[in-house]
Amino acid sequence: MSVSSTCMALRIFIRAAAAMVLLFGICGSSIVSAQSAQKHASSVNHVKFMGTHLLTKSASSGTIPGGFLISNGNEEDEGFDIPGVSGNNSAARVRSAGVPAPAGNPIGTGVFFGIQGLSQFDQAVAFTGQANGANGQLEPPDQGLAVGHGIVVEAVNNAIQFYLTNGTPLLPSALAMNALYNVAPTFTLDAAGNVVSFGPTLSDPRVYYDSINGFFIVTEVEIDADPLTGESESSSHIFIAVIPNNLSVVNVFSLDVSNDGDAAFGACPCFGDQPLIGADANGFYISTNAFNIEQRTFRGAQIYAIPLTALETGAPGNVTAVRFGDLTQGGEPAFSIQPAAVPPGGSFETAQSGTEYLVSTFHNVIDNRLTVWALTNTASLKTATPSLTLVNGVVDSESYGVPPAAQQKPGPTPLRDLIASPQSPFGTFKNHLELIADNDNRLQQVTFAAGKLWTSAPTVVKTQGPVRAGAAWFILTPSVGPGQVSATVFNQGYVAIDSPHQNSVMFPAVGVNAAGKAAIAFSVVGEDFFPSAAYALLDAAKGAGPIVISGPGVAPDDGFSGYAPFAGRSAARWGDYSAAVADESGNIWMGTEMIPRNPPIILAGNWGTFITAVAP
Repeated sequence: MSVSSTCMALRIFIRAAAAMVLLFGICGSSIVSAQSAQKHASSVNHVKFMGTHLLTKSASSGTIPGGFLISNGNEEDEGFDIPGVSGNNSAARVRSAGVPAPAGNPIGTGVFFGIQGLSQFDQAVAFTGQANGANGQLEPPDQGLAVGHGIVVEAVNNAIQFYLTNGTPLLPSALAMNALYNVAPTFTLDAAGNVVSFGPTLSDPRVYYDSINGFFIVTEVEIDADPLTGESESSSHIFIAVIPNNLSVVNVFSLDVSNDGDAAFGACPCFGDQPLIGADANGFYISTNAFNIEQRTFRGAQIYAIPLTALETGAPGNVTAVRFGDLTQGGEPAFSIQPAAVPPGGSFETAQSGTEYLVSTFHNVIDNRLTVWALTNTASLKTATPSLTLVNGVVDSESYGVPPAAQQKPGPTPLRDLIASPQSPFGTFKNHLELIADNDNRLQQVTFAAGKLWTSAPTVVKTQGPVRAGAAWFILTPSVGPGQVSATVFNQGYVAIDSPHQNSVMFPAVGVNAAGKAAIAFSVVGEDFFPSAAYALLDAAKGAGPIVISGPGVAPDDGFSGYAPFAGRSAARWGDYSAAVADESGNIWMGTEMIPRNPPIILAGNWGTFITAVAP
């Protein structure tokens, strides 16, 4: 979730037509790093057990407090500069001629099952655990998703719901994330609806299912807030909720990351933005981008290795976490290092006494390299004295680069109309139909399946006419040895919309089952499409198939984050990521953002999510 990198968390309380789809693949490449592996030193942190409580199953009132109660979080995960490397500080490694420009495929049809997921309205009325608590309205959703034991778990900013795989909700209403972690709600109101206290800032949810031991793990970043003013304080944590698959209780842990930053970039206190998660048989892994809480400037990528058994037993006390910082790749600072997860029935990497793979892109305007990381001796996480080694190697790849914002198809925009009217509670502002902001070129998630690493990233592409947003996907074959890791590119390609109109593919995520059958999820946005949920099947040898729009949008994005007076830009928040996972039967489940039908009231954001299941 996000707020411009120049400002703190925004908390405002005011009363009162056919297209062609581009899919391209290069199969059988054998592109290997020419650079030697780098080793990185570690330190020790601790995960604190916060307590156990029952999973709350109470219903909310179903109504939004009067006025517009808006809460927005950290925008650093949408885009930021690494001093001396990215943005205007570094020329693109590949010139404009390197912008991907592949050919296209038409949109097709497919067989799938769909669930209308959580919406901005659902999270706004989510049950906070107390009658006078409120979540506020916010965007974007930040899609978390896990499936197992016949249960679908969906988490968004800032609510969670559990479904049966037939779509039946298991909670009477969405549960606010503060209630999951047993902390104060975002806002506490008096009888007149005025804010009397503030809770911590929570954002960037992720969900993982351990199919072997039967636990769901839900993470979020937390920044302490002054209860009287809502201003950010100097401490931050990663909250970890561990839930058995009978959904009986919630064990809550807290990883203090307030002092975890690289001194080369400046001082902390810091928060760990957009925690990325993965796991192997021995450990649970979290990677963050550290930012200074006050200045909101980059403080380096951080990796944490936590014993999986210790989390799932839920014993009181501290759990040792091994932390890696000062991370570099190819002579540049690393960022957004995505740990891998293994699908149900898949095989973990057992070489080097257990290995967890991670993958990252380079934070340049355009680049054609990936970094593969290996965290070895993960079996030692089951001992009292973990001893891990982290190495990486650089792999040449297809080009990818930072995508532009996407244009929208015109349609009804009640919030924009209200802001432009004399009745606006915000003052009168004229806004254009907002663009939708894509992410930078960071990887969205990584899966280790059938001996390969599967992943994708947003990218700029050029088909007909100006550049637009697309997806780059990669399938890598890794190899790990003593003090070294390498990889070859088995296949790679692009997904984008080939049309003279500005239509874009945004926020891709690849889901893979144990047999190596895959699908890639994303949003489709453009002049010809209201923001919609979509996917394409992905074959390791043949590449991506046609686009299938599984959750068609019904209107343009009409959220506050792209409008004055809330933003000094015309690009609204979207994403910040999709999710795609496999279940025990090999089905691929995907969650992504779209615009659903909403209640007939004016909302501060009209986003929704759609969950799609396919048998690849």
